[in-house]
Amino acid sequence: MQSYAFIFPGQGSQHAGMGKDLADNFKTARISFEEADDALGFSLSRLCFEGPEEDLKLTANTQPAILAASVAALRVLREESPLTPSFLAGHSLGEYSALVASGALQFADALRIVRARGSYMQDAVPVGVGAMAAILGAEADVLQGICEEAAQGQIVSPANFNSPGQIVIAGHTAAVNRAIEIAKGKGLRKAMLLPVSAPFHCALMQKAAQRLSETLDPIQVGPLATPVVTNVEAKPNSDAARVKPLLVEQVCSPVLWDATVQQIVAAGVTGFVEIGPGKVLAGLVKRIDKETTCFNVQDMAGVKALTGGAQ
Repeated sequence: MQSYAFIFPGQGSQHAGMGKDLADNFKTARISFEEADDALGFSLSRLCFEGPEEDLKLTANTQPAILAASVAALRVLREESPLTPSFLAGHSLGEYSALVASGALQFADALRIVRARGSYMQDAVPVGVGAMAAILGAEADVLQGICEEAAQGQIVSPANFNSPGQIVIAGHTAAVNRAIEIAKGKGLRKAMLLPVSAPFHCALMQKAAQRLSETLDPIQVGPLATPVVTNVEAKPNSDAARVKPLLVEQVCSPVLWDATVQQIVAAGVTGFVEIGPGKVLAGLVKRIDKETTCFNVQDMAGVKALTGGAQ
C-alpha cells in the first residue's frame, strides 16, 4: 500500500476558471468559496471563476485565490477518497494551504493572512526595483558564486531551489540582470527574467516579514494533525509553537523544494497528490524522483483519476 504526501501550489499557478469545475459539481467546494467570500468581504469566488486575469495577477488577490481553490479541492478530496497523507507541504504560499490541511490554521484566518502577505510583499519593493530569474542547469554552489559576483553591493541570492538544475534567484533588478549575464558567460544559456511583480524570498522582503509577524501575532495556531515539511528547513514540523516563526522566516528565505521532496521520499512516501490549480509541483516532483507516483486534484477529472487510481 502506497504512502502519500499532499502538496499545495504557490503563486504562478493561478488562472481564471480555477475551482469552478469543482464548485459546479460539489457542494463542499461551493461552500468553501462562499466561506472565502465572507472571510474577505468581497467575491473572491467570482475572481477565481471569471477573472479578469489582470486582477487575478495582483499578488494580494493571487494569494487568497490560490489558497481558496486549494482548500476547496482538499475538502472535496477528503469527501471522495479515504487517502490520509503521511506528510503535507506547500511551495511558498502553498505552505499556508498545508497548514490549513494540518489543522494548524483556520481557513478564514489563512485567507486574511495571505491577502495581507500579498500586499506586504508588493509594498516592500517598488515596482521595477526588484526582479527574479530562473537559471537552469546550474549546481547550487556554482549559482551561489554567480550571485556573489553579481551583487556588487546590491542584493541577489537563490530564492527557490525547485529541482535539480532549476534554481530561481531574486534581488535588485540590476544585480539579477548581471547574474543572468554571468551565468550565460559560464555556458548556462537558459537564464531568463520571470514575469513577477516583486523579488520574493530574498532579503529585500525584510519589511514584509516584519509586517507579517505583526499580522500573525494574534492568530491562534492549533495542533498539527499531520506534519508539515517546511520551506525554510525542508524538515517535518509538528510543533504549533514553531509555525509562526517559520512563516515569518519564509518570506526572506529560499524555498527548499528540492530538499523538501527528497526528505518526504526518504521517509518512505511513494505517492504525491498536488491539490489546487496547476500541475507545476507534480512536474518538479517527477524531476526530483522519477519513481514517485503523482496525481493532481484541481477539477472533477482529477478527483476521478485519484479515487480510481490510488490504493
